[in-house]
Amino acid sequence: MSHLLEVLSAWKPFGAIVVGDYMLDELVFGNVDRLANDAPVPVLHVQRTEHRAGGSANVAADLLAMRGSVHAVGLVGDDAGADALLSKLTEQGVECDGVLTDSTRPTTLKQSLVGLAQHRHAQKMFRVDKESREPASVRMVEKMLEQVGKRLPEVNVVCIEDYNKGVCTPGLCQGVIELARQANIPVLVDPAAIADYSRYAGASCITPNRNEAERAAGITLPDNAPAEAYIPLAEALQERHGFESVVITLDKSGALLLVRGQEPRVVPTVARHVYDVTGAGDMVLAALAAGRANGLPWHEAVRFANAAAGLEVEEFGVVPIPIERIHRDLLLREREQRGKLRTLSELIVEVSAIRQGGASKGTTPKVVLANGCFDVLHAGHVSLLRRAAALGDFLVVAVNGDESVRRLKGAGRPIYPIADRAQLLGELECVGAVVVFDEPTPENVVHAVRPDVLVKGRQYRIEEIPGASFVQSHGGRVELLDVVEGRSTTGTVERIRSS
Repeated sequence: MSHLLEVLSAWKPFGAIVVGDYMLDELVFGNVDRLANDAPVPVLHVQRTEHRAGGSANVAADLLAMRGSVHAVGLVGDDAGADALLSKLTEQGVECDGVLTDSTRPTTLKQSLVGLAQHRHAQKMFRVDKESREPASVRMVEKMLEQVGKRLPEVNVVCIEDYNKGVCTPGLCQGVIELARQANIPVLVDPAAIADYSRYAGASCITPNRNEAERAAGITLPDNAPAEAYIPLAEALQERHGFESVVITLDKSGALLLVRGQEPRVVPTVARHVYDVTGAGDMVLAALAAGRANGLPWHEAVRFANAAAGLEVEEFGVVPIPIERIHRDLLLREREQRGKLRTLSELIVEVSAIRQGGASKGTTPKVVLANGCFDVLHAGHVSLLRRAAALGDFLVVAVNGDESVRRLKGAGRPIYPIADRAQLLGELECVGAVVVFDEPTPENVVHAVRPDVLVKGRQYRIEEIPGASFVQSHGGRVELLDVVEGRSTTGTVERIRSS
């Protein structure tokens, strides 16, 4: 199991400050069935309106979903939008004392008109913005810095999310970076689409996308430029502004990472079905911050952020991705490379992620455990395992190791070594994971996995089954399934040898 998965298995809550442009997103949903009579434009028949906290609040929500506690620092107007925005932030669990009221500016509002084509497929049609881009006053900057200074002793990381709406002035950014430097707390920045990054100088990390990096570095590359072509851009930004690390996000090409004193490296991502890229940059910033707060090295934090952003773009709109779902996604990606064989410690991590992921969605996934030698795989095995899998959501198969099989079956067994048996079992679609045990019984596996359902053939009595009483003691059940008559490994081996 990779170090990243080990860290995820022991993931710790953390504290974060998110400084930036807090906005109210208003989504107006409706059906689009016709064009207007007076103009060639679609008509939105409004069905419902939703308010969501947006902008820097997306980063805050993403951090909350990764078990962070979040202190928000920013500005709102003295208007109804501020009430709605602060209500949403508080409802999510964000600490909002650092979001100050500035009566000279409106609360930033992004109103999106979303049509449902054929009453099913959501498509953003138009957006209306209400905002001020005037720089925050010196007085308001001083007040925001005071809020940051008060919260720094409680946090592990600071995020600056700059949408260029006037809050993240050079004075505010440099003040935040200096306060954090004195407290030895990293500052990660998702920059605005501007040409001059001097306001972020000295930050621990900057996370521009490819277009933003080209603009800030003053270097234009072809659209099909490989990831390695962005190394000079990262080096230019780092040299000019003293960043510890530069992470340039490159969509399907992953990300380019440059850490001071290290060789640049491309961190690949996996292909995704992209539905909506909204919020991907916010997710990268949040995931990098959460990863660093949990002690991940930069390259593993970028890998973690790639996975989180990939899940984000598969959703419509901005949807916080729970840490359990990111963990599960990374586990599945590793499974694609390694197959389904797991060590017991790896299996514990995977089962935990499955259960936590279900809990985050309000469901209770059931883990099923079956065990055996599975020496010469036959139709009886396949039938039993299919029926076992149908009893829950994730089937774990515990397989006797070679020494264990010899103790049970005698000399000349197993016919197939454990590597072959595990690989064959892993090819069955109904099997979720395979784990090997060399003890006389799988009782240690049962105690570690804590299955909701323990499966065995009906030729056994419940009191004979190792771990059965333990499963029942924590609310699980034991299922005895009929075996397929005339199908057994021992019989097959005897027929082959006699022939």
